[in-house]
Amino acid sequence: MNYKSLGLVNTREMFAKAIKGGYAIPAFNFNNMEQLQAIITASSELKSPVILQVSKGARNYANPILLEYMAQGAVEFAKSLGCNHPEIVLHLDHGDSFELCKSCVDMGFSSVMIDGSSLPYDENVALTKKVVEYAHQYDVTVEGELGVLAGVEDEVSAEESHYTKPEEVQDFVSKTGVDSLAISIGTSHGAYKFKPEQCTRDPKTGRLVPPPLAFDVLDEIMVKLPGFPIVLHGSSSVPQEYVDIINANGGKLPDAVGIPEEQLRKAAASAVCKINIDSDSRLAFTAAVRKVFTDKPGEFDPRKYCGPARDEMTKMYKHKILNVLGSDNKLANLD
Repeated sequence: MNYKSLGLVNTREMFAKAIKGGYAIPAFNFNNMEQLQAIITASSELKSPVILQVSKGARNYANPILLEYMAQGAVEFAKSLGCNHPEIVLHLDHGDSFELCKSCVDMGFSSVMIDGSSLPYDENVALTKKVVEYAHQYDVTVEGELGVLAGVEDEVSAEESHYTKPEEVQDFVSKTGVDSLAISIGTSHGAYKFKPEQCTRDPKTGRLVPPPLAFDVLDEIMVKLPGFPIVLHGSSSVPQEYVDIINANGGKLPDAVGIPEEQLRKAAASAVCKINIDSDSRLAFTAAVRKVFTDKPGEFDPRKYCGPARDEMTKMYKHKILNVLGSDNKLANLD
């Protein structure tokens, strides 16, 4: 199945336009129908290009065959909302093998990430190059990664982060032929992006204040790779209002903290043209569901708690597009 027959696009043109325009494309992970509905509703109403991200675990959860038709349905859903020319990418997030990437290419993904960042440098190069050579035969774009992000997200787990080495990026891109590069400058996976000892505390609120991102590393990378698409993983902001709702309704998320949105806005104005957001969606969904269960303990119709969760996620996605990434009204054809 070729992605073009599903109505999808790859990332090449949208990344070039984003770098030139000083904004970033939203890359939202999804695991269920409600998340997909919310993503497409938000991006279509705001005329934003969008990347639907699927991890290995989410692909297995959804079923690869159903996922193919969900992507096709997403394109048609966008059109039904008045977005006549949607730009939607179906992207594999953190692919961990050539076989997985190949399977995704063969089943209609328009973009894949091969994450060899935990491997020795030469092995990362070899694996990434192999994926690129296969994917490019079908005009599927490929994201590689240098550096290691801390945190846990599905199958991806690392205790400590290691910043991307600017001296390696030019060689890596040249040898592999990747279309974009995920880097590590201090973002992190999950809802606990920093340990309390890495942060300071706001004396007024008592909330954790995370350390700033390493923009000096990003600046060096942009000098080495002028105009090349850069990706930030682990970029959820972990909105404290969702954390508070969850904790007030039976949850337990002490000291959950994310990346401040002002730092993400700064990144989006640079060569960072793709920003990955997953945990914020999970938090919005969980906060809405927990509140319904507290307010209406007798409720057992999934539509009555998944519906409010979908509405809350739509609101959150619109906020990211409008106020953080700046990708609204950026479709090539707004008609």
